[in-house]
Amino acid sequence: MKKALLLICFSAAFSFGQETSKGYFDAQLFRGNVYKHTNDVGHLITGHPDGFLISYNWKTCGKKEWEQVYNYPDYGVSYHYLDFKNHYLGVNHAVGIHYNFYFFNRNLMFRISQGIGMTSNPYDKESNNKNNAFGTKIMDNNYFLLQYKKEHIIDRIGFQAGIMLTHFSNGRFKAPNSGINTIALNIGLNYSFDEKQEFIKDSLPSNETYKERIKYNIALRTGISEGPVPHLGQRQFYHIGLYADKRIGRKSALQLGTDVFFSRYLRDYIEFASVAFPVGHKSYTDPDVDFKRVGFFVGHELFINKLSIEAQVGYYIYKPLDYEIDLYQRIGSKYYICENIFAGVGLKTHGARAEAIEATLGIRL
Repeated sequence: MKKALLLICFSAAFSFGQETSKGYFDAQLFRGNVYKHTNDVGHLITGHPDGFLISYNWKTCGKKEWEQVYNYPDYGVSYHYLDFKNHYLGVNHAVGIHYNFYFFNRNLMFRISQGIGMTSNPYDKESNNKNNAFGTKIMDNNYFLLQYKKEHIIDRIGFQAGIMLTHFSNGRFKAPNSGINTIALNIGLNYSFDEKQEFIKDSLPSNETYKERIKYNIALRTGISEGPVPHLGQRQFYHIGLYADKRIGRKSALQLGTDVFFSRYLRDYIEFASVAFPVGHKSYTDPDVDFKRVGFFVGHELFINKLSIEAQVGYYIYKPLDYEIDLYQRIGSKYYICENIFAGVGLKTHGARAEAIEATLGIRL
């Protein structure tokens, strides 16, 4: 899974590197609070986390269709450091790739980032068993920024400030994995390496003229995950997605389909629960119950150049094991290797509880 995450990040970074447009550098400080998304992380909230974020951003000017479609966004790479002010959590580092989207005459910026994080103090049965948030040293990281941003206030120096949400989790690659969400206020400066940005006017056809027939997709998703109890063992899983999608414009497509889940770690959990708890206990599980699940989902795909962002909400129509809630979600990124073949990384969750980081290979016909 770690190699799959790295592959997607490096592939996207390589595609970024093909551009020749100049960009800008920004440096920001932030301070905030850990969001208590579950009672399991209450003992990990002991102070106000703070840190810093540095980024390099490439500007677009409309030379390519997707740049005009998305109002000339930026894309870039970033690093951020986060001190949780908690003995058990320690500090985290993260590197990632991102897009910056602009609104309201380019004064409001929204950034979405996907990357890899590392913690200084992962869970250890003997030395750090209170850290039930990070079961591994290497994790997935996502962060979002919503900021007021202004360039060239004093020569090439500008200002930006807003709110940040950053999430660290290993997607239950290994238990425990409650994950940590931090909400923070941030403020910083930016420095542009070029003069005022010039844009190529959008001369593309309107959304109403964009048409594409219904496409059919097969997505094969796999990875390694562990049950909710530490030391049950990591097991391979196989998730198969069959779905149709219909483009509703240059940017978006709606999805409708089904998932079949072969999550082998659930067999270990079934065996554990059947012997660890007496009959009648709420956690007792019939040892012969089927671990397989089938879900029905609707989704949305946002196309950005060769990358796309995918979000899905599903409901289990077959789930013999009374495990988690009946609704599940998936959010991830896809990279189109060619017109019909894509690879990607996604996070499958039940509400705020992650189940798996999925490496995906698929075909869209």
